[in-house]
Amino acid sequence: MLIGVPKEIKNNEFRIGLTPKSTQVLTQQNHEVHVEKSAGLGSGFTDEDYLNAGAKIIEKSQDLFSNCELIIKVKEPQTIETQHLQPNQILFTYLHLASSQKLTQKLIESKCISIAYETITSDNQGLPLLTPMSEVAGRLSIQAGARCLEKNQGGLGILLSGSSYSNPAQTLIIGGGVVGYNAALIANGMQSKITILEKSDKRIECLKKEFPKAEILNIDKINLETIISRFDLVIGAVLIPGSQAPKILQKKHLGLMKPGSVVVDVAIDQGGCFETSRATTHENPTYIVDDVIHYCVANMPGAVPRTSTISLNTATLPYIESIANNGLSEFLRSSNHHLNGLNTFKGHLTYKPVADSFDISFMDPKDLV
Repeated sequence: MLIGVPKEIKNNEFRIGLTPKSTQVLTQQNHEVHVEKSAGLGSGFTDEDYLNAGAKIIEKSQDLFSNCELIIKVKEPQTIETQHLQPNQILFTYLHLASSQKLTQKLIESKCISIAYETITSDNQGLPLLTPMSEVAGRLSIQAGARCLEKNQGGLGILLSGSSYSNPAQTLIIGGGVVGYNAALIANGMQSKITILEKSDKRIECLKKEFPKAEILNIDKINLETIISRFDLVIGAVLIPGSQAPKILQKKHLGLMKPGSVVVDVAIDQGGCFETSRATTHENPTYIVDDVIHYCVANMPGAVPRTSTISLNTATLPYIESIANNGLSEFLRSSNHHLNGLNTFKGHLTYKPVADSFDISFMDPKDLV
């Protein structure tokens, strides 16, 4: 199969869809891999690295899109990239379509076959290709929040850990899944005082064992208005797979928070779980609403592209190999978990949560494949 890896063009996105190591695995299986010139530099991989792995370097992304059967990316295609997508071409990347009706329509119109990393499932109800980046984003959220709390960033001017003579900052983590767990891991390591809100009783018990000093509460049994004023940093880590995130923190809550406190919305790729959230970039990561600093970068793991690219490829490579070695039809028919990854197929929307979000007609992928 002819596989294409374009350079990511989203603002400050330095990850790449394939590492040289993954490229070599594919070329040794007699697949042809085309990589756009300089696409790997942001992650620390040179064109020579890819040439040594058996890839061909392509000067223009348009040529790559025109010729390749399978496109491997990291982030959702930007507008100019959707114009280059070909009918029947396979696109494998993060899509997060529930946050963009425009992108959804563009993919439908392109008649390409788009498979989303974030909607492929597994037997344990996990999201195996979302997990690596959720882990990175969760850990980064505390790092970003701690920086925003510094006075020169407009924050309260407090250290997350406090000191021998000063109390630690209080951190609220909304959601106890992969993102929330990893945020708690770093916040706990930095000696912040942690509170986690979670829905699942089973998950709450696990979190209590993992973080015995933290306050773990059932989100359905508390009134956010009664507790929000005590927190210096709030992390939004809520996920409904494939759907828009619910707005947990509302604008009315901001007036109860301390001026200079910080909110970090890791759910922004799915529309955000704070009512006042809007996507930002690494170049301009924050804005202020009602004296509360909002950090809502839509590609947080892009800040650590080498770590992120290697982590992501470890998870995605077996799926890429399966598509390339067995063909798309066999890949999709071999597992309902794979079929769950199919978002658009030759002009049809095939992922129901997105169809429900935008009231677009839906085709059951089982009827198409």
